[in-house]
Amino acid sequence: MTATETATTNVATTASTPVVSVKPVVLEVPGRGEDLQVRVSAPATGRDLPIIVFSHGSGSSLDGYGPVADFWAAHGFVVIQPTHLDSRTVGLPQDDPRTPRIWRFRVEDMKRILDNLDLLESALPGLSGRLDRSRIATAGHSFGGQTAGALLGLRVLAPETGQEQDLSDPRIKAGVLFATAGRGGDSLTPFAAENMPHLNVSFAHMTTPTLVIVGDRDDVPRKYRLTVRGPDWMTDPYHLSPGAESLLTLFGAEHSLGGIAGYEAEETTDENPERVGLIQRLTLAYLRHALGIEDSTWTAAQKALSESSTPLGRIESK
Repeated sequence: MTATETATTNVATTASTPVVSVKPVVLEVPGRGEDLQVRVSAPATGRDLPIIVFSHGSGSSLDGYGPVADFWAAHGFVVIQPTHLDSRTVGLPQDDPRTPRIWRFRVEDMKRILDNLDLLESALPGLSGRLDRSRIATAGHSFGGQTAGALLGLRVLAPETGQEQDLSDPRIKAGVLFATAGRGGDSLTPFAAENMPHLNVSFAHMTTPTLVIVGDRDDVPRKYRLTVRGPDWMTDPYHLSPGAESLLTLFGAEHSLGGIAGYEAEETTDENPERVGLIQRLTLAYLRHALGIEDSTWTAAQKALSESSTPLGRIESK
């Protein structure tokens, strides 16, 4: 086995189990305009299962992110995935009056899930009584990273008032942010400042333990005229928040980080199964560490990556 293979395949200690899933579980949400559709995936066996509530990137849905969602569920987590209003499956027009508040609807979707765990648990046959509600994590990619970040303590400066919005949730004990936008202000392009004021955020109150994952070739935000900076913009959630414990920088990775958005997804510009394998195992190890399940796998994962002769990335920690 090569050093790279060790770094990607030798860090998960829990055995893989069959996964069962149900979709859509429909939650009625007055004032949203659309019912909230949710997917619940869980290992077929096991008890005291920790929970991950995952927020998809712009345009995706509850059907996305199989490479990470399936892996987490196969290794002991219940994974809950909403379809947000900006999903292509919803087809919300750009001039819809809800559009400027999509960022807020997204966070409310996540809270709605936390408020309805009883219903979601009963929707998947055989899951009742198997959740560990003291161990709930959140994760998200791109726009979903900001959504998950809000539950972790990230604060958006409300476009209407300019005041910080505290939408953090004490039920969330840990997080993983994939390719998440950095700070606003002078880091934004004029286009983003005018059209996406929700990108003005503060990380000063993001105190929940978090792993931040970035690609060192992620230029998508610059392509879409969001930031005047390069890929380092995505490291802000780590450098500017007290809760972000570790930063995983993936070498050669673009915005999809090798393909986490889906199997053979069109938006994946840097398909790399080995990189995705590393992400799967490192995030599993980190979440087990951050949720107080066990620490040895996270320690071993960091060591394996640092000792690889051909590393796929690097980890730094505070």
